[in-house]
Amino acid sequence: MDLIKELNGHILTLRINRPDARNAMNPAVMGGLGIGLNEAENNPEIRAVIITATGDRAFCAGMDLKGFAEGTNTVGADLEAGFKHFINWMRVGVDVPVICAVNGTAVAGGFELMMASDMVVASRDAKFGVPEVKRGLFAAGGGVFLAKRIPAVHAYELCLTGDTISAERAYELGLLNYLVDPADVMPRALELAARITANGPLAIKATKKLVRAGVDSTSAEGWALLDSLRDEVFQSEDAIEGARAFVEKREPQWKGR
Repeated sequence: MDLIKELNGHILTLRINRPDARNAMNPAVMGGLGIGLNEAENNPEIRAVIITATGDRAFCAGMDLKGFAEGTNTVGADLEAGFKHFINWMRVGVDVPVICAVNGTAVAGGFELMMASDMVVASRDAKFGVPEVKRGLFAAGGGVFLAKRIPAVHAYELCLTGDTISAERAYELGLLNYLVDPADVMPRALELAARITANGPLAIKATKKLVRAGVDSTSAEGWALLDSLRDEVFQSEDAIEGARAFVEKREPQWKGR
């Protein structure tokens, strides 16, 4: 199975499972990720997603170039919907928080999976890069928009040289939330997800939309979105429960409504 789904409470883990191919993405991986993310988006019981991979050699080496060269990277009818959800996530995002747990090298499409995620926990042994120019291509999965995440001078260097950087350098540039020992990648990602899912589910989704709007929208558009979400969140049962739990000095019992 090229992609493994694991549900632990309110946290869905999507694990790329092609270690012999350096976890390169083929249609089954992309379609599976799309199906999993769409499930998380539409299931109120899933409140965070972790994307990771099997092994410690590579998180994801990008597109399966061997399959591409052999003409086997075609998306069948069974994966077509999942592939569309995957592309939509890469370009637009989803409302459920997504954490990328990078257990090894993340280059090309693997780097872009990380960029499409909201938060990143990475191994100290990981390496990162956007090497497409070395193959006469460009990073068509969004890597070319790296200057939205880090200063443009560094984005130009990474994208135009195609060179890889260490995990320490990626952390210095602000691409990672946590830099940990290899054995601690998933425990830290799960701990981060648990801290997020302990909060009000309506508030989590609304807040993520607003944070994203602060990056991608004008100030006026951001405030308009905030106003449109205010009643949905502030007048919800969860908002009342949060206040009562604070007064009663207990943990809130969220209902997601």
